[in-house]
Amino acid sequence: MTTATIQTIDTPDGAFTILSDDSARVLASGWTADPATILARLAARDRPSAVEAGRTDAAAAVVAYYDGDLTAIDDVAVSQQGTAMQLAGWDALRRIAPGRPLTYSEFATELGSPSAVRAAASICARNAPALFVPCHRVLRTDGTLGGFAWGLPVKQRLLDREAGVPALVA
Repeated sequence: MTTATIQTIDTPDGAFTILSDDSARVLASGWTADPATILARLAARDRPSAVEAGRTDAAAAVVAYYDGDLTAIDDVAVSQQGTAMQLAGWDALRRIAPGRPLTYSEFATELGSPSAVRAAASICARNAPALFVPCHRVLRTDGTLGGFAWGLPVKQRLLDREAGVPALVA
């Protein structure tokens, strides 16, 4: 791979960093200002050979999302490497509508493997382009938050925003 571009922007949920390739596809992203944390979301074989700070096309979609256009992230191109099941799972995550989260059991059923709940959870855990591939929209089978690489408070605020719950003013 050639040089990737990395950009950090401010959001209501904190710093958000985007790593994109030379075709403007998001490779990894998340709520951190630490480039090493973003790069670590990728398998070593999938990491770019060089990274430079710059502007990414995806940043505008993040700003629009936080400004209330919850579908702004839908058309941002991503690039993920994985097994056929992972790729199918990441594609399915992009079809979960804002405000309508699924449980891991429902997600497994969506993938055509109702008994593969652990595999469904693993697909979410290995998702590198967070927000653009909205793994935060999957909950434990009992409806609780479960895990999230970027912290449960961020996951809860994303779900609240997508459900139309007003943000608390500090």
